[in-house]
Amino acid sequence: MESKRITLEDDLQIAFHIRKEVFVKEQNVPFDEEFDEFDTLNELAEHILVYYNEQPVGTGRVRWVDGFGKLERICILESYRKFGLGKVIIGTLENIAEEKGLSRVKLHGQTHAEGFYEKLGYQTSSDVFMEAGIPHIVMTKELAAK
Repeated sequence: MESKRITLEDDLQIAFHIRKEVFVKEQNVPFDEEFDEFDTLNELAEHILVYYNEQPVGTGRVRWVDGFGKLERICILESYRKFGLGKVIIGTLENIAEEKGLSRVKLHGQTHAEGFYEKLGYQTSSDVFMEAGIPHIVMTKELAAK
């Protein structure tokens, strides 16, 4: 298991494919809601891929929003879940946020994943709301000072 920052357009397209499989096909998120202006290789966001047996199987991105690193578009192909890859994605995105000088991160987590994020130190900070037809909550975490 390893992760890497996306710096090439080909790798970004692989991340988009994973997101289409998970969010658009599996969870029925409308295509035009899944992809946005932050899906480029620039300073607006950093994207990553996570690998299992040298195959790209998960992705996520982090943006800088109101003093927070906002973790987004976190997903893993269905047959590769339960291998600990979600923890690798979150840790990598948190490290990128720290490199950018941020000490806090947040995310809009699907309610079914609330326990997963809690185990990683996140706290729920909102009521349930709907996003792309799926119930979500805002979760935040203070990153350890280095």
